[in-house]
Amino acid sequence: MRPTLRAPHARRLALTAALAALAALTAGPGLAAPMACGPAGPSRMTVTGEGQSRTAPDMASIQLGVTTQADSAAEAMSQNSERQRAVIEALTGQGIDAAQIQTSGLTLNPLMQYGEDQAPTVTGYQASNMVTVRVSDLPALGEVLDAIVGAGANEINGITFTREDGASAEDDARRDAVADAQRKAQVLAEAAGVELGPLMTLRDMATGGGGPRPMMRMEAAMADSTPVQPGEVETTAQVEVEYALAGEGACAPMPSYGRHHGGPSDGPHGGPQGGPAPAPVHPPMPGDGAPAADEPIVPGIVEPLPEAPAN
Repeated sequence: MRPTLRAPHARRLALTAALAALAALTAGPGLAAPMACGPAGPSRMTVTGEGQSRTAPDMASIQLGVTTQADSAAEAMSQNSERQRAVIEALTGQGIDAAQIQTSGLTLNPLMQYGEDQAPTVTGYQASNMVTVRVSDLPALGEVLDAIVGAGANEINGITFTREDGASAEDDARRDAVADAQRKAQVLAEAAGVELGPLMTLRDMATGGGGPRPMMRMEAAMADSTPVQPGEVETTAQVEVEYALAGEGACAPMPSYGRHHGGPSDGPHGGPQGGPAPAPVHPPMPGDGAPAADEPIVPGIVEPLPEAPAN
């Protein structure tokens, strides 16, 4: 009696033959490599642009206040309140409307003394009352500062210059930012050998304003009035622009996975007559009907399947 293969071995041989046939069909010259322009369409370029505009300010915001110290918390607060009232009266006397004066900080803290190998002790209290003042009459700003110092203010944390209506300055900065992004995109496209396609997205990233911030010191000598230079307010804008790319360099063939060992008739890319390389044929793996590495294959004869009965 002739030895026959077990049924699983027959299925494994049939699977190997089917894979070989599939590889032969894939290697045919009728299939071309698809063109890839990115996972979701044409290749794109994203750049950011920055723009600035400078204008003369018409508003100043001052952080000022009074800090006092006393042996008790009540005394520190009482002294502070008295001097702060005098400061506010000086502001209103300079033509500052009450709506332009806003309390921005009020603190009361103990003054501690720390000694070596001793518990800390309270030696007094410090009270601080800060206000934010908006001044629209910039030529009179120096006189305002003199008045508040004479009234008892002993802290000025800084001055910020702004424009009350800065919409036009922001628009100019945005235009400058878009032009900067277009210029960058054109330079990058020319360097890469591609062309800029249509504009895909345009996003306003951030805008802001700023200006000179002169710090006022109480020990500075006061002239007829404190000199203050408002300078210019710089408004900045940033945009993000995304372009589609066009031209021959914008798309590239899909990479070939695996390696094809071609014969003499194969083209330079590994495929027949210059065509694409066929998909690699992997040997049957354990678990998909192939014999395991340590399982011996018994040679024998595969019995043909019975023919279908004729009609």
